[in-house]
Amino acid sequence: MNRFKTSKYKNTTPKIAKKDEWINNVRAGSFSCQGNHIQASSKLVAFNSEQAGGGMLGLSSVRPGSDGQWTVTHISCHSDLVTDMDFSPFDESLLVTCSADETVKLWRLCDPELEQSGTPELTLRPGQGRLELVHFHPTSSGLLAVGSARSPLIWDVSSQDAPLAVLEPHGDQVQSLSWKRDGSLLATSCKDKMLRVFDPRAQLTPVQCLQNNKDSRVLWTKDELLLTTGFDMMRNRELKLWDSRKLSSSVSSLSIGTSIPPSGDTVIDCYEISSSEPLLSQVSHCLTDSSTRGVAMLPKMALDVMSCEVVRLLQLTDSCIVPISYQVPRKHSGQEFHDDLYPDTVGTTAAMTAEEWWQGGNQQVEKVSLNPNKRPKTKATPEKPASAKKGLISGGSKEDQARGCSTSSSPLSTPSSSAAPSRSPSSTSGLSSGFLPSPSPSQSVKAIQSLMGPTSKFRHIQGVVMHRDTHITNIRGLNLTTPGECDGFCANHQRVAVPLAIAGGQIAIVERSQPGRLPDTAVPTVQNSGNVADFCWDPFDPRRLAVAGEDAKIRVWKVPEGGLKGTLTEPELILQGHTEKIYSVKFHPLASGLLVSSSYDLSVRLWDLDRGEQVKLLTGHEDQVFGMAWSPDGKLLATVCKDAKVRIYDPRKSTAPVQEGAGPEGHRGARVVWVCDGKYLLVSGFDSLSERGIYLYSADSLSSGAIASIPISISPSTLIPFYDPDTGVVILSGKGENRVYIYEIVPEEPYFIECSSFTSSEPHKGFAFLRKTECNVRDVEVAVGLMLTKTTIEPVAFKVPRVKKEFFQDDVYTDTAMWWEPALTASAWLSGSNGQHKKMSLKPKDMTPVSEAPKEAPVRKYLPSSVYLEEKTDEQKKEELLSAMVAKLGNMDDPLPQESFEGVDEDEWDD
Repeated sequence: MNRFKTSKYKNTTPKIAKKDEWINNVRAGSFSCQGNHIQASSKLVAFNSEQAGGGMLGLSSVRPGSDGQWTVTHISCHSDLVTDMDFSPFDESLLVTCSADETVKLWRLCDPELEQSGTPELTLRPGQGRLELVHFHPTSSGLLAVGSARSPLIWDVSSQDAPLAVLEPHGDQVQSLSWKRDGSLLATSCKDKMLRVFDPRAQLTPVQCLQNNKDSRVLWTKDELLLTTGFDMMRNRELKLWDSRKLSSSVSSLSIGTSIPPSGDTVIDCYEISSSEPLLSQVSHCLTDSSTRGVAMLPKMALDVMSCEVVRLLQLTDSCIVPISYQVPRKHSGQEFHDDLYPDTVGTTAAMTAEEWWQGGNQQVEKVSLNPNKRPKTKATPEKPASAKKGLISGGSKEDQARGCSTSSSPLSTPSSSAAPSRSPSSTSGLSSGFLPSPSPSQSVKAIQSLMGPTSKFRHIQGVVMHRDTHITNIRGLNLTTPGECDGFCANHQRVAVPLAIAGGQIAIVERSQPGRLPDTAVPTVQNSGNVADFCWDPFDPRRLAVAGEDAKIRVWKVPEGGLKGTLTEPELILQGHTEKIYSVKFHPLASGLLVSSSYDLSVRLWDLDRGEQVKLLTGHEDQVFGMAWSPDGKLLATVCKDAKVRIYDPRKSTAPVQEGAGPEGHRGARVVWVCDGKYLLVSGFDSLSERGIYLYSADSLSSGAIASIPISISPSTLIPFYDPDTGVVILSGKGENRVYIYEIVPEEPYFIECSSFTSSEPHKGFAFLRKTECNVRDVEVAVGLMLTKTTIEPVAFKVPRVKKEFFQDDVYTDTAMWWEPALTASAWLSGSNGQHKKMSLKPKDMTPVSEAPKEAPVRKYLPSSVYLEEKTDEQKKEELLSAMVAKLGNMDDPLPQESFEGVDEDEWDD
């Protein structure tokens, strides 16, 4: 039984808004500061603008205007770079900014369509030099935390002369600030790698302090948990969870990648933090179209709860702001409120003033329900505030009223004391997710395809490590220095072969039917006489293992029935012919007993295992052969070489290549695989600048060069491809890395469709994928691989998020080839015969294909306007009321419920 709970947010799906719903006319730029470049309230979004040297802010609304367009305006805020900003949690129009010009300013903002005031409500001058960070207090009005170069300041804005407290100076630049949710404590991270927790009302020195990662950021999450992001000693990005009551060590950590792309991140990861195991788990992985300059999260009150939207982000790029909605798939989404997804959230009325908090108050903000039916009824705010222009809003100056600004008697008072809040999108019939009203499905598909190109049903594929009961653990003495041409380890449906760093080239043989902890004593092995270069299982015989050695010999081992119990020292067969170290070995995909090998002697040789001899010798390579791959029909062999050439051989017709073309220019390594029914070759390799990429070649015209290519990242490890012909998905992994890249390959432009990647918690040493029958189709698994880490082998399932899992997803699962059964013998293939694999359906007998599922009648999310406009007569209203009362009371002739009750005997009464 799985002791880990299943998260209700596990299948949360990110939805990137269509391009015509983006906020354009943005010039974000790139600035060096510690703060965020974008912030949002439920009404407005503010962001850094490259105009005026960064001293100007861009301003727009969260939702479009009456014409369906966003208005972007600019405010000249500071004389130097705006380093950070924050909206008040109690006033959606109150913004605080800090700057390199050493000031903090509070701004009362208006709708972007109206003229903004160039004068701040308040200006603070701490006199601490350049200011980097500013945050409103979560429970008290008018209270700020300000981060100067080395000291955090606590400031009551009603007293402009001096701060309430100047906390102990840090050893270097303060990089982040975060208030505890109840407002009692303040956490900071610093460039000196220290994590500090302050109780500003009790003492100016930290109450907790601990060494942390480099370049870290801190965020207070639920209860007593602190989340930090940063880099470890190996420059791997890392998430850590800490218990604020005991910072001696983190309670959970997760590595999330090894490098940051030079152009900026194009990935937004979403994680769930839980108070029980697992404490930290990935919920979704969103691929964006442009590099991220900053991300803002909208308040909970702005979410479309009826569509099961749990998070909405605004991604700031160089030229636009992109809304991203995260929704939990639910069956009755749009029809009912799901209480389990939406606990009561903090309201928008401050619990106390800054002075009350400083005197020891600990009152908390009252929580409110997100259920639209439980919210206070408010009148809809008109699109154009005509009344504001006429000066009809109470409070504030006439100038503010004329501009349509939200006003109050104080710049820090809450909206509840001045004006009714605007209608939230979840209670507004015209908006379903805060974006523009959606067109018809056919129009949506056409619009998406025209704007963003082809879409992939696998775009949001999820990699999930299976339960630890399926893991093989306590692997000792793993060989971490296998050659680049080796996959690191290999597996079939019965057993796994793992190389060990033991003299004699030993390979451990572990049975998959016996998961769990391996004994501390020796495990069963096959013992080669020298170092191992490469090895692979026979696809048609799960007991036969071919091992290529550095002694130029190929040893073929046969594991006994029932598994290996001890050390095997005598191979079934030894193949000799190569004169130097062997690079790699590969079995033929259709013919049994046929093996191909490549060597430092620059030759590629074919071997008939039944006869135990070499049958073909292929020539033409001028340098090291990086990789080989058989075509799906088994007729052709492709190679990629260090001489920057890709070659195709027809071994039965010629020993020389039949085609040749330019390959990747880098000399670090490469791999090749056939894709799209054998019409194309996919090559992973390095360019002349040592940047990794994948390249697509037409199998009919190699000489024309790559028809498409995309860069991936900079890393020394060669990307090893696994291609699934049923889905067209290629999974790329690199030894010693955390991230696994996934693409769908299509035979027309754009050729590569990037999908969500998978990130492991620690660097893996290799991936081995199993046959399709290992996939759980009821959970929409499209691939299952085994991931080798330093001490474990962990199964990883790659799933496609679907709502109707009770149906067989026949659009995902085509009939699959039974590649584990041979189509012909080696001698038959060598004599010119060809064959093809049989195919089988993966559909269980008790499942109905989703294409045959009964069509559900479309349910109107909202009633037509005619229903609301129709006036009912008094007689109609009386009739409806009487009918409802009768239905509730029932038939008067029916017996009363108590008449059917049975009595009890006298002796049953208690004394």
